[in-house]
Amino acid sequence: MHFPVLLVLAGTAFAAPHLAKRQNPCFIVGNEALPEEVASSAAGLASAVTCDTSRTTIDGVPDVNSNGVTFSSVNFAESGQSPLAFALDQFATSSPLADNDVNKFQNELNVYLATEAGIRAVGGNLAIKVPKFFLQFQIARIQQAQGAVSDIPGMTVEHQLGKVVKNAAGEDQALIDQVNELAVNLN
Repeated sequence: MHFPVLLVLAGTAFAAPHLAKRQNPCFIVGNEALPEEVASSAAGLASAVTCDTSRTTIDGVPDVNSNGVTFSSVNFAESGQSPLAFALDQFATSSPLADNDVNKFQNELNVYLATEAGIRAVGGNLAIKVPKFFLQFQIARIQQAQGAVSDIPGMTVEHQLGKVVKNAAGEDQALIDQVNELAVNLN
């Protein structure tokens, strides 16, 4: 009596579609485990960025593109500057702060987040975190100036300032002072 049931169940199992292993986003080229926050971000970015596998950037990560912004066009590692000096120059805002295009900064952040995930997947250097957090800081500043103050603790100007300063340990104090000045200049 059990044999026919087993045959039916076995037949059903063999007839079921085989699901392929979930494929990594194009910018994940290594096998190192990613922290949950980075893995979640990478999954969300998979549909927002494309990869040019014919061109690599840091640690063999493909050049990524988000709405026309490529990582290679904003690559701190090619600048000859420290990560924070580069971020202050490259990702500066204009005055009035509210008139800045938050989408431009978001696309720049997207390519940094994707490249960071790729670097982490190969166990590479994490100097990319300084400009990444600076971009998040600038976006928080612009959004606050536009009246969209976040009530999510991790998305506030103050929180992002702390992330920039923490990750910029070892940078020139004058550069850190500039970031602190930006945190209070929300006009």
